[in-house]
Amino acid sequence: MLITGAGRGVGKRLAIGFAQHGASVGLLGRSQGELDVTKLEIEHGGGTAHRFRADVTDYEQVSAAVDRMGLTWGSVQVLIASAAVQGPIGPFAEQKPRDWREVFDTNVIGALNCCRAVLPQMIQRRSGKIIVISGGGATEARPGFALFSASKAAMVRFVETVAQEARDHNVQINCMFPGESYTSMTDEILQAGERAGAAEIEAAEKVRLTGGVSPEKQIQLALFLASQRSNHVTGKLIHVSDDWKRLEHENARPEAFTLRRHLR
Repeated sequence: MLITGAGRGVGKRLAIGFAQHGASVGLLGRSQGELDVTKLEIEHGGGTAHRFRADVTDYEQVSAAVDRMGLTWGSVQVLIASAAVQGPIGPFAEQKPRDWREVFDTNVIGALNCCRAVLPQMIQRRSGKIIVISGGGATEARPGFALFSASKAAMVRFVETVAQEARDHNVQINCMFPGESYTSMTDEILQAGERAGAAEIEAAEKVRLTGGVSPEKQIQLALFLASQRSNHVTGKLIHVSDDWKRLEHENARPEAFTLRRHLR
């Protein structure tokens, strides 16, 4: 399996978790140092990992990394697209256009590059799993985080659409909302102060104290979406706090677990 953004945050958590459950994990990211640390932690735990340094915003780099992984372990069976940046915080009317590009290049184009690099082989093989990590603002307004929210909402609709295209090829693609976790984005919110808004600051302070959603809950949902148990689940946005375990034994209604979040 291949995990992008594996050097930090949720991507790192999932990489370590999958390795603990016996998966051979390809770690993709821009920072060689961060990937080295993740790889070391996995190997200290008895797992297997290989580093692939690449910038997800560059399709050629991503494609080359997928090819290198193919030589190492064979084709990519599971992709987790976790690489993301939060971008500017504060009122949209005060932001500078030059600051917008990194958010969409990383969060949207980066995920598209990764999906495009692995989908053809999955379709040809008639088997594959893609999990795109969503985030706050994808399903509701999030003042002060307009660009991040828009990028994440875009990926949910992309996943819903490509899932229909790939359905007949036995390839499943879903969005996973990992919940609030302590990452570098938490620190960015706290550093932004009043520009982030009182509610965001309060939530970030709580996450800093508690750590947020437990890694185990995130890992269990990701394991389900990466397994054969979820072959009937595709094109969905599933929050770590949803009652997702019932999906293992029943099909969700077409309108359930979508961008509109019709859960009942």
